[in-house]
Amino acid sequence: MNIGLYFGSFNPVHIGHLIIANYIVNKTDLNQVWFVISPQNPLKESNSLLNKYHRKYLIDIAIDGEKKLKTSTIEFSLPTPSYTIDTLTYLQEKYPEYKFSIIIGSDSFQNIYKWKNYEQLINNYPVLVYERPGFTTKNTVEKNITFLNAPLLDISSTKIREMIKKGESIKFLVPDVVKEEIEKNHYHK
Repeated sequence: MNIGLYFGSFNPVHIGHLIIANYIVNKTDLNQVWFVISPQNPLKESNSLLNKYHRKYLIDIAIDGEKKLKTSTIEFSLPTPSYTIDTLTYLQEKYPEYKFSIIIGSDSFQNIYKWKNYEQLINNYPVLVYERPGFTTKNTVEKNITFLNAPLLDISSTKIREMIKKGESIKFLVPDVVKEEIEKNHYHK
């Protein structure tokens, strides 16, 4: 089975994440896309992170009924901060029959040289890169990298959190069920 691993904080998950995952699972040879929730990204501040289980629940309700999209809590049991190569090593041992690919935005791809053991990562796993607005990039690595012509949306979790703090509506930026859960629990206030 071919699995695309879509790593992120998903703080919160939004329409852009879902559109990218759906596009990739339908336009590539992947059988499934797994949202791999990072408890703590080593290149990001963790002070504004919603609890990892709350973030998982928001993804679960957002993708409910989509058989090709799954959540993965694999990094919840691994040491933090989360390093992609460590997660992939663990997953490859746990699921030796699966073929894993990495799904990242062009913003993350620009920083791939800062990732732990990035050479091992790009030599051993296909990397699917989708463009993020303001982060046009090209293949400087020349190994296992595929650039996807996925839909471009200028939506970010950071902007959504800022809007919530200002009391602005996030309707149409996140699925309605996610919006309702955020409002009910006063997340990101």
